[in-house]
Order: sequence, then C-alpha cells, then structure tokens
Amino acid sequence: MANLYPEHLIEEIKQVNDIVEVLSDFLKLKKRGANYLALCPFHNEKTPSFS
Repeated sequence: MANLYPEHLIEEIKQVNDIVEVLSDFLKLKKRGANYLALCPFHNEKTPSFS
C-alpha cells in the first residue's frame, strides 16, 4: 500500500516532533518502564492499553 505522503516527509516530521509531547496534549499518559500507556481513545476502557 502506497503512503499518502512521501516517506521523507514522514521521517522529517517524526524527527522534529516528540510523540510523547504531542500525545500528552490529547491523552493522559502513564509511564510504565521505558514506555507510555494511555486509555484507548477509540473505546471505553479502565486500564490503559494504548501504547
């Protein structure tokens, strides 16, 4: 499946943005070890599973 956007653009966006900082504007993140978890934004849940 072809990307809608050129791969070089996707890589540039990933390099200049911290995904944790971006997601923390929309989700309550919980640090677990080296990872961050959040409640899934697509359905109701009580235990964070979105990683």
